[in-house]
Amino acid sequence: MLPRFRLLWAILSLTLGVHFTGAAASAQGDYPPGPIEVIVPFAAGGGVDVMGRVAAEILRKSLNRTFVVSNRPGANSNIGNQFVARAKPDGNTLLVSSVGLAANKALYKNLTYDPLSDFTPVSLISNAPLGLFVNKSVPANDLKEFIAYLKANPGKLNYASYGVGSSPYLATELFQFLTGTKMVHVPFKGNGPAVSATLGDTTQVIFCSTVAAGPFVENGELKALAYANDTRARNMPSLPTFIERGVDFKMGTWFGLLGPANLPPALVQALNAGLKQGISSPDVQKRFDNQGADAIASSPNEFAQFLKDETARFADMIRNAGIAPE
Repeated sequence: MLPRFRLLWAILSLTLGVHFTGAAASAQGDYPPGPIEVIVPFAAGGGVDVMGRVAAEILRKSLNRTFVVSNRPGANSNIGNQFVARAKPDGNTLLVSSVGLAANKALYKNLTYDPLSDFTPVSLISNAPLGLFVNKSVPANDLKEFIAYLKANPGKLNYASYGVGSSPYLATELFQFLTGTKMVHVPFKGNGPAVSATLGDTTQVIFCSTVAAGPFVENGELKALAYANDTRARNMPSLPTFIERGVDFKMGTWFGLLGPANLPPALVQALNAGLKQGISSPDVQKRFDNQGADAIASSPNEFAQFLKDETARFADMIRNAGIAPE
């Protein structure tokens, strides 16, 4: 993982754990009246949808405005992302998006928006590191055994994701590139179906959150092999990190709030301050914990730099892994 990326995560994780009640309150007057639509570019029920609804609730309480979540799924977030990119920069249309926003530029030849120039970053919301889990039928009980099995049996195992460009897809492709292994990709319409397929042995491998996999590890249906973060998971402390097992690998699903390009600075400040105020509350922190996510409240400039770094990182990764754009 790039040192700069690690450093940025460390900085963001420690950013300003104070309340911004006064700033949010004073900024309410800058925000236009009427309902604000928060676009989630994935189906209801998934991780991005959950984070979108948490963000909308935080902003509703902080800014005393009506925030309505609208799901516009499809094409690995491209449909919803494009909708916001083309919206008026009046603050009435916002986006809660994720990793695909940065990765899609290298995955699609004819992308109809630019992730860096067509949006106004407001704040990162959270990051949810991924774990590597396999069906109980896989003859490996730790990461070393698993890599050895993959090398001896290239293409024998199937891995699940919820589409090209999704976090599980990118995590698995990077893992294969780093370890010199090969599996067959089987995409599904969401994280739930992908986990179910791995439980049913249609697929044998999945990168997902420790929260999603936890109950199935406990009952023996899945084996937990490694955690793609610098530190171990709070809800699965016995699971070693990839770094502990000698693989320099870190991957998570981040979530962020954005608006269309040229969103007025006063509105950006109002949204940023309101989000920071809510994220600092114990109730929201607990909700993030329940999703296996770490809360992050960044500045708009920090998020803009992070998005730029992520776009470059995924472009390098996708090129090095030999993934051809669609």
